[in-house]
Amino acid sequence: MNISAVVLAKNSENTLEKTLEALKGFDDVVVYDNGSIDNTVQIARKYSNVNLIEGEFRGFGWTKNRASSFAKNDWILIIDSDEVVDSKLFETLKNKKLDDNTVYKLNFKAFYKDIQVKYCGWNNQKIKRLYNKKFTKYNSNDVHEDIITDGFKIEELEGNVEHYSYQSISQFVIKADYYSSLYAKNNVGKKKSSPTKAFFNAMYSFFRTYFLKKGFLDGYVGLIIAYSHMVTNFYKYIKLYEANKELENESINN
Repeated sequence: MNISAVVLAKNSENTLEKTLEALKGFDDVVVYDNGSIDNTVQIARKYSNVNLIEGEFRGFGWTKNRASSFAKNDWILIIDSDEVVDSKLFETLKNKKLDDNTVYKLNFKAFYKDIQVKYCGWNNQKIKRLYNKKFTKYNSNDVHEDIITDGFKIEELEGNVEHYSYQSISQFVIKADYYSSLYAKNNVGKKKSSPTKAFFNAMYSFFRTYFLKKGFLDGYVGLIIAYSHMVTNFYKYIKLYEANKELENESINN
């Protein structure tokens, strides 16, 4: 197979083994670890097809491009350390004749623990993940990074990626804080914000996820996801507001 799988990992001991088991059919799997303090590195070393790289993290866009530079093949499949390629997708990747002028997107099935999330806007998302690094790459965004597709065709492949993104409620809390901080850092001095914007964005985010996207049909899991979206959006904009004020004060004092 002329595709390298590239996996970013940090403290992924609970999910990485399942990810790598599904990638056993790949000749080249790059696991780019950025500072794990659990058993992530030891798990990666168990697989003979894994090229383990221990490097730094500078935001998701930069880091995915950096990790991809260690791949033996030009075709890059980005898979997170909590995602699993199913057998149908593997067969598609194995037999597909890839076009250099196309970026390929995959279908994602979302899970909380082992519970499939069927609503909340999480299920059957189509995300671009397969590209030829000789012709394109990820943009440099710290968060909401994406493959640059100007002038490229987009094609969806058959099969699925199963995404086991959260194993506990605590992980929702940690990621809300982490991603909102990255958003503020990436947008300070570039976008405006206010406490009012933070409040109403948070309220609408809950309403959209829980009611418009029918999160209530996912039971208590839907409530967790909707509330997490609300909290993340509130902290995104209130942190940005605070960061902008600090930047203004620095300019005045200087």
